[in-house]
Amino acid sequence: MIEPRAFYDAIEGTWPPAQTKAVGPWLIRDGRGGGKRVSAATAMRAVTDVDVPEAEAAMRALGQTPLFMIRNEDAALDGILAARGYTIIDPTNGYCIAPAALTNTPIPRVTTFAIWEPLAIMGEIWAKGGIGPTRLDVMARARIKTGILARWNEKPAGVAFVALHDGIAMVHAVEVLPHQRRRGVAQWIMRQAAFWAQDQGATTLAVLTTTSNDAANGLYQRLGFQPMPGYHYRTAPEDT
Repeated sequence: MIEPRAFYDAIEGTWPPAQTKAVGPWLIRDGRGGGKRVSAATAMRAVTDVDVPEAEAAMRALGQTPLFMIRNEDAALDGILAARGYTIIDPTNGYCIAPAALTNTPIPRVTTFAIWEPLAIMGEIWAKGGIGPTRLDVMARARIKTGILARWNEKPAGVAFVALHDGIAMVHAVEVLPHQRRRGVAQWIMRQAAFWAQDQGATTLAVLTTTSNDAANGLYQRLGFQPMPGYHYRTAPEDT
């Protein structure tokens, strides 16, 4: 089992913001429209209520909604933001597993492919799931990465993105076409991710999903993934 700090570092390293900068006790991320994970501020050390406006001003200067990622060590910050009226959004679970635990089952021929640069059909599937150009830009910023294309019944079925950071391969942007769901496509995607991770020398395969995504949580648990500390966001009350 990896340490929580290594897990959080892998989130950053495999789904990187456009830029980061330290502002007082805060790490401010410039997400360039790539979503909450690359736009949320985090505390680099203990903070108090008087520190919050500094982070808010820095995020607004980037044209971003004040947004904070609350990790397992951020209970005090969570309370500070709650008192300010900040709202919880997107509670997220983390999971990890040794790649070898998923490479013991052969993948049927022409079911999954590890591909980078993404094919046009991969971009189309991501787009149908709301993963557009700005999130593809996030993928492009990762250093060691691949995309995964899944097929089922001789038709495109799903996609995912996998990147490597310090021995941890993390899966992001899993998307299965609606008419191809409930056919085992997602589990073949995860197994292909494990084979790729193993080839890269990774010791851990990790994944994130919102707590409300019952299908994804159930899949990862059935495959044997172990829970890791997750996170949630707090967003400014005027922006909810």
